[in-house]
Formats: sequence, C-alpha cells, structure tokens
Amino acid sequence: MRKLAFGYSTRCNIRCEHCVAMDGLPDNGKMDHDKAKQIIVEMARAGVGGISFSAGEPFMYFKEIAELVKLCGQLGIYTRIVTNSFWAKTAESSDSLVSELKENGLCQLRLSYSKWHQKNVSRNNVLNAAQSCQKFGLNYFISFITDFSREDDPYEQFLRDHDLTFFPEPVIYAGRAAAFKQRNILTDYQANCCDMNPYLTPDLDMYACCDAGSHFSKTRFFYLGNLNDHTIEQLFTKNETHQLYGLIRTMGITNIASFAGYKAREIITHTKCELCEKLFNSPQMLTTLQAQVSELSAWSR
Repeated sequence: MRKLAFGYSTRCNIRCEHCVAMDGLPDNGKMDHDKAKQIIVEMARAGVGGISFSAGEPFMYFKEIAELVKLCGQLGIYTRIVTNSFWAKTAESSDSLVSELKENGLCQLRLSYSKWHQKNVSRNNVLNAAQSCQKFGLNYFISFITDFSREDDPYEQFLRDHDLTFFPEPVIYAGRAAAFKQRNILTDYQANCCDMNPYLTPDLDMYACCDAGSHFSKTRFFYLGNLNDHTIEQLFTKNETHQLYGLIRTMGITNIASFAGYKAREIITHTKCELCEKLFNSPQMLTTLQAQVSELSAWSR
C-alpha cells in the first residue's frame, strides 16, 4: 500500500529547538485547500492507501484538515494527524475536536511529546488529548521523542503513571537539532531497514523520505520532483523503482554502510537517520554507491 506524509502547511504555533521538519522553511507556507482536495483524489486513483497530515501543526487549520480527513474517508484512505496537542488545554476543548475528527473518519491521532515540546505545551494537554481518544474510541499513540538522557526519565514516567500508549522515538540530528551535541549511543548491529514513506510539502515538492531526507542539501538524494511538473503516479513510480531506495528498504542502511567500508564499531554509534546522512548526503560516497549498485545488490555480509 502506498503511503505519504502530507505537509499541508509549514505554520506552527511553537518553535521547538529539536524540530527536524521546519528548520529553514518559511513558517507561513500553506497548500491551497482546493488543490489539496484535488491531490487527495488523484492519490486515491494512484493507489495511495494511507495519508499522515504532519508538519507544521495541522490543528492550526483544523476545519480544513477535518474536511480533508473526511474526503480521505470517503475515498477509503487511512488517515493520521500528527499534533503537538496545543488545542487540548481542557478536557472539554479536547473532547470537542477529537469527537469531530472521529465523526469525520480519522483513523489515528499521533501526539508529539518531549522535553522540547513540553517547554511550549503543558504535558496535561497531551493527557487530555489521549483521554479524549480513549473516550471516543479513536486510536492514538504518543511519539515520545528522546535523546535517551536521564532528564527524559520524568517525562517517560508521566506517560507510564497515566497508562498512556507511547513509544520512544530517537531525536533526529537534522533541522534545528543539527546543532545539538550528539550522544554516542551504542546499538546492536541491526539491519536498519527503512520504509521511507514519501513526504509532500505545501509547495508540492515530493521527497522519498519523510524524516531527514529533505535536509540532504548536498545531494538532494531523496528529492523526487514537484507535482506541478509530474503526476503523482510518476513520482511514486520513481520512488518505487529507484535501486538505492529499494536497497534501503530491503537490505538496510547498516549493511549498505558495511559494504561502503564503515567499520562495525563506527556503525553502531549512529542512529538510522545519522548513518543514512553519512552515506547519502556525501556527494563522493553517493557517486561510489551509484556506480557500484549492482555489486551492492548482490553483496551480503
């Protein structure tokens, strides 16, 4: 099933210093609403079965997003909204918005949560939003963004104390977080395969990766094209037939790094997105991998 992160606008009411999505982008970019509806209809025809409305903050345009969610439901597209929960200051306000989204057919609400978010939004907002989802039977989860430092422990404990559904998600050292001092975290030698769901910006640029891929400014490795110049089917086909993209999904970034000559002890000190940037945002390394893609495809460690 084809899936896509849908960037309806770049507007956000808070400015978290860890944000990977908004750095370097104007904070007032917005897709034309009628154009967005047209694109969603075209996506349904192209076999898109899942859309995640994300960065900036979708609830800044709640009525428009709710209408797009309803359209997706009519077209049989699974929908998710990623939000910082600023709108859930009270249980009543939270119930009102969540119940409307549920009626419009929203499938899942993803609540962003971290020590950075909670400098701007009370953690009780996240609690209200989650409890409203439970009340109205809307699937939710809390994306707990962390650098795995001890100062994150009380934030995690808050979620556990209230028996909320969450999972830890490592901070991506790109965008605003590129200035952070990176922690040397050792992981096991997992493959680090990546689904790489595409990302559509308000300017109709489409990238093959919805995380840090749009920040690969040295190579623009993940850039697929613009919907003003290409059809949705053309861009999805390009995404699905690109050899290196396919190897990221199937072979995994760790194995590609090993093929490229990275030592195992170096590989395990990087998160998936960091390792991906080292490989694919380096013009020299990318040229080498492109030239050796046949050998890479047949290689195993």
